[in-house]
Amino acid sequence: MSDLDTLVRTATAEFAAAPTPAELENAKARFLGKAGRVTGLLKALGALPVEQKKTRGAEINEAKARIEAALQARRDALAEAELDAQLKAQALDVTLPGRRRGGGGLHPVSRTLARIEAIFASMGFDVAEGPEIETDWMSFTALNNPENHPARSMQDTFYVDMKDAEGRWLNLRPHTSPMQVRYARAHAAKHAAAEAAGQPVPEIRVIAPGRVYRVDSDATHSPMFHQVEGLWIGENVSFKDLKVVFTGFVREFFETSDFDVRFRPSFFPFTEPSAEIDIAFGHGPLAGRWLEVAGSGQVHPNVVRNYGLDPEHHIGFAFGMGGDRMAMLRYGIDDLRMMFDGDLRFLAQFR
Repeated sequence: MSDLDTLVRTATAEFAAAPTPAELENAKARFLGKAGRVTGLLKALGALPVEQKKTRGAEINEAKARIEAALQARRDALAEAELDAQLKAQALDVTLPGRRRGGGGLHPVSRTLARIEAIFASMGFDVAEGPEIETDWMSFTALNNPENHPARSMQDTFYVDMKDAEGRWLNLRPHTSPMQVRYARAHAAKHAAAEAAGQPVPEIRVIAPGRVYRVDSDATHSPMFHQVEGLWIGENVSFKDLKVVFTGFVREFFETSDFDVRFRPSFFPFTEPSAEIDIAFGHGPLAGRWLEVAGSGQVHPNVVRNYGLDPEHHIGFAFGMGGDRMAMLRYGIDDLRMMFDGDLRFLAQFR
């Protein structure tokens, strides 16, 4: 056996014995590095005659190629072993049942608003939706809240740093009451035509559900929340009708007749007289406690004029309630913020 065959066998054995890539590189340096044994043999060729130099150089290059092949083979083996170890550590049992996608469901506020809309639709009310960015005139002035009036502080809102085409400031609506104005003005022409023709004037019955925005945030308030406004305008719509409609709504919404309703005098710029609506259940964890659920009143004559109607011939009532508050009462939720946290543990209860 030649000295080169011995060198190849020695290098192959040392490579095979290297347990890690780092030690393999150290073994490589002993044979193929700048001071390695193969490099030393190549440097010694300069002292040989020309004929021997060619023959010996070819033999050394062949041995070097065999050593490099053994080195690469050991590198591949170590890499494969490392991959196998990683796969075993991260192994998945494919025989286990897969994770099923959980079933979705409506948010409790969405369920509540849909229920409110269905109940009032059964009473002949339309549902009106409109823009969440409103003009200052629609949000306040049209509702008998003139500029600089202190009543505006009751509904601090978020203003947008821009105006509409008529130069009016824009804001995120603090209530859905502007939809009362928009809806009534859209139907004012029908009323005028009916009056001119001596025909019965069609009534306005509408609720306006949607998101509203105010500068307020705590356990019972949120900067964004949901509100449902209601409006009934006709030739002879009284406070009695308000009581009948709202009492019927509460009965259907909570699916019980075991409650009392009271109308507590209050102040709202857009109604006169005005009243807070409170209810007290006769059973359950809230039994005997008066709970404020809505504001209401006869629509102010100035607001009726802004509807485009004649307050001498058109009268009616309006009310407004929080959709989130109604959801909390119906489902026994004690913190409004839970509605908007996106916690699936909470929301899964309403699937």
